[in-house]
Amino acid sequence: MGFYTNKKILITGATGTIGQQLVRQLLQEKPAVIRVFSRDEYKQYEMQQSLSGYNHVLRYLIGDVRDLNRLMRAMEDIDFVFHLAAMKHVPACEYNPFEAVQTNVIGTQNVIQAALYNNVSKVLFTSTDKAVSPINTYGATKLMGERIITAAEFQKGPKPTIFASVRFGNVMGSRGSVIPLFIKQILEKRKITVTDPDMKRYMMTPTQAIQLILEANVMSKGGEVFVLKMPKVKLSDLCEVLIERVSKKYQITDPIKIEQIGLRPGEKRDEQLMTPDERSKVIDTDFMYIIPPAFGYSKREYTINRSDGFIRGISYTADELISKEKLQEWLIEERLIE
Repeated sequence: MGFYTNKKILITGATGTIGQQLVRQLLQEKPAVIRVFSRDEYKQYEMQQSLSGYNHVLRYLIGDVRDLNRLMRAMEDIDFVFHLAAMKHVPACEYNPFEAVQTNVIGTQNVIQAALYNNVSKVLFTSTDKAVSPINTYGATKLMGERIITAAEFQKGPKPTIFASVRFGNVMGSRGSVIPLFIKQILEKRKITVTDPDMKRYMMTPTQAIQLILEANVMSKGGEVFVLKMPKVKLSDLCEVLIERVSKKYQITDPIKIEQIGLRPGEKRDEQLMTPDERSKVIDTDFMYIIPPAFGYSKREYTINRSDGFIRGISYTADELISKEKLQEWLIEERLIE
């Protein structure tokens, strides 16, 4: 019997790219129920159509993490909460900063309060590498999300809920990310617009992201931030691979231009997985870094519980610059150009 077998699960933001993949993976674990919580009714309708064989397990709840009362009701009798809902688009957060605060910070505090009220077993918050030394609103709100999740672990009193975070890099193919954008630009405009071809970004496949979420939730003891050891991808390499694969698939013979447009508002040139202070106290495992909480921490031992599936998705070293050949493999394996 698996860790999630017969458990009751709530996923906020479950109609997003990662949310939908997480739902599909969790269905294989035979949970008692998965509550899909999001404010996008059309995406929920699409999920219902594509997962119609699981109507006995899936429940679709329209709601917003800004609404505490709705979260209170949604979490009744729930074992695990995966908090994925967020404003994620960097320029949108820059232009609408308080909207980002309401969703990413106040919404996360609402998740904490609802979980404590309902005695949820575990809450896992999904963060971003942009939370490390943030220079934009999105990163700043996600850093605040991490901090209030960690603080909740030590302000919960006798409540049993365990709170932890996972920190992502860029997830390949997710909604609003560069791969769908570049493919669309190649097909429609025969050119790609890129901030800086020499820029490097931490990237992970959707499969790796899901494995990180599930593994971290199993391992969490309270207050940690889990960071997958991610490789880096050079944007010029990603552009060249996509141009080659998309042109071949759609029989495009026109030359595809790469146009450099410079940094967007709030965009970092270089990203980090953790701060120097975090790195000085990190727990280093084979496949992830575990950043312990700032207070109430005593030495802990962590064991990879889902090793077979987890190891299968990891075929690189931390900070490795991924080759174009490996990029092509990932694009094909994850079906990101279909």
